[in-house]
Amino acid sequence: MATRHQVRQSVVSLLYAFEFNEKNNEFLDEFLDEKKIRNEQKKFTLSLYQGICENLEKLDFQINTHLNENEISKVAHIERAILRLGAYELLYTDTTRAIIINEAIELAKEMANDNSSKFINGVLDSITKAQL
Repeated sequence: MATRHQVRQSVVSLLYAFEFNEKNNEFLDEFLDEKKIRNEQKKFTLSLYQGICENLEKLDFQINTHLNENEISKVAHIERAILRLGAYELLYTDTTRAIIINEAIELAKEMANDNSSKFINGVLDSITKAQL
């Protein structure tokens, strides 16, 4: 059974793939089967992925307001996917903020470059502070 961290890794990978290809349900199912994401974890994965896709414009707007002089479209693909996942969880789920930010930092350390974790931490922390 996949862990929540593995689910989030998969969501980032799906978002990354979505950037280069149109949304494809067959690919989605094959990918989740390959990663052995089933049952409740599959539901969790799909709820995150679909929620992000459905709220993409709102998420990008929120992220852009916390990027200072940058724009989401100029952020590297993996970092963009991690930011969208983190922002979605912060804005649309009941998951504890500390868990969301920690997960995003860990994803950045695993999947992106060395400076990404600090960058992602800063942006998600700024979104969190704006919510309070």
